[in-house]
Parts: sequence; structure tokens; C-alpha cells
Amino acid sequence: MTRDQARSRIIFALDVESSADAVRWVALLAGRVGMFKVGKQLFTAAGPEVVRMIRRAGGEVFLDLKYHDIPNTVAMATLEAVRLGARLVNLHALGGYEMMAKTVATLDKEFQGKERAKVLAVTILTSSSEATLREVGIDLPVPEMVVRLAKLAQNAGVDGVVASPQEVPLIRAACGNEFLIVTPGVRPTFAAADDQKRIMTPAEAVAAGADYLVIGRPISAAPDPLKAVEMIVDEIMNVRSQEPGARIQNPEGFPF
Repeated sequence: MTRDQARSRIIFALDVESSADAVRWVALLAGRVGMFKVGKQLFTAAGPEVVRMIRRAGGEVFLDLKYHDIPNTVAMATLEAVRLGARLVNLHALGGYEMMAKTVATLDKEFQGKERAKVLAVTILTSSSEATLREVGIDLPVPEMVVRLAKLAQNAGVDGVVASPQEVPLIRAACGNEFLIVTPGVRPTFAAADDQKRIMTPAEAVAAGADYLVIGRPISAAPDPLKAVEMIVDEIMNVRSQEPGARIQNPEGFPF
């Protein structure tokens, strides 16, 4: 694995309050990470223009808005997200088969065989535990629920999932090697766990089969963010290609 291949796996979480903060981080990290994640806080504060700003700077965008609504609403919202220029978009697998299938069908109709953004389904949030699930009436263990939702998403035509790195091997076994897996809950060996409960190091997550690693505070809170990025790249580089589940990306830096 080259350093560029390792770098391309990193999605930096732009969990900031304003477009000015986003501009500063994009200027610093463009070309140093594979993608930028724009979530609800920043998108609510700055709107679609923040996605356009990242694209103008040469960056790729994971638009992390986790849509969950009636099928038509989610399908049309996702279509607008893709038209905006996002490379990855997501919705909640708990929204059900019809919602996910209609979203994929809407995008396929729009792009008619041309390359489009990939749709990811959120399984169980990495901040959730089995106690959290029981509070909302889900009695299944977290790993079993994650695999169930991942298979439902795949059957609906969704391209991959967002899931804890600890569930990656189970998802790979259930859904195969072509199914994308994006993993938050990744903490380098030098960083604190913060509020994530089901975590792994970058090397562990990649060895398990993760395609992309969402990493925010270990970079943004570091005294030297650029050095932190390079330390994360070093950790990913420690994964040997022969390790079970390890995946090498294509020369462009993306597994699709």
C-alpha cells in the first residue's frame, strides 16, 4: 500500500460551526486527506455552498445528512445531494427497504448508467450500545442488528454502509468484498476515545476490511493537525496486504 492509497482512506470530519472554519480546514487539509465529511451542524450553518467550496478546492465530499423520512422525500433529497457534487451520501437503514430502494432507483434513473455518487446506509450509530437499543425497543444484540440492516440495505441496492469498525468483519462475511464500508469510531493510538463506544485504531479497521475511516477530533484537536494526519497514514501503512480483510484501493485512491 502506498502513502497515497493510505491517505485516500481518510475522511476528515468537518464538524465545525461556520463556513469560515470549514474554509480554513479545507485549505489546510486538501490533498492531505481523501475526503471531507459535511454533517448536519455545518450544513445547517453554511448550506449547500460549503459543498461547492470543497469541490472548488479540489476536495471530495461525504455529505453525512443521514436521511430518514418517507421514501419519496428521501429519494428526492438524496438526488439533490448528488447533483450538488457529493461523492458519498447516506440514509438510515432503519428507514426500511422501500425508502432505500426508491432512493437508489431514483439515482439510477437520473444518471442512466453513468458514474454517480455512492449511497450508504447508516446501521447503528457508533455512540449506541445495546442498552441504547433496548431503550427504543430493539432487543437484538448490536452486531446482529448491524448485519441485519446491512443485508437489508444491500438487497435494496444500496452501495454500502456506515458501521462501527468492530462489525466490519461480520458485514464483509454477510455482504461480500464489493460492498463499501465507511467506519466512524476510529481512534488512532495517540488519541482519546471521546464519546465513541465501539472503536478501533486505523490499522485495525483497515485490516478488518474498512474502505474509509471517518476521523475528526484526533486531527482537529491535535497540536499539529498535519502531523496527526501523517501519523494516521503511518498507522494505516502498517497494515500488510496479506492480513485477513485488508483491501488495496485502485490507483485513483477509491475502491470504486
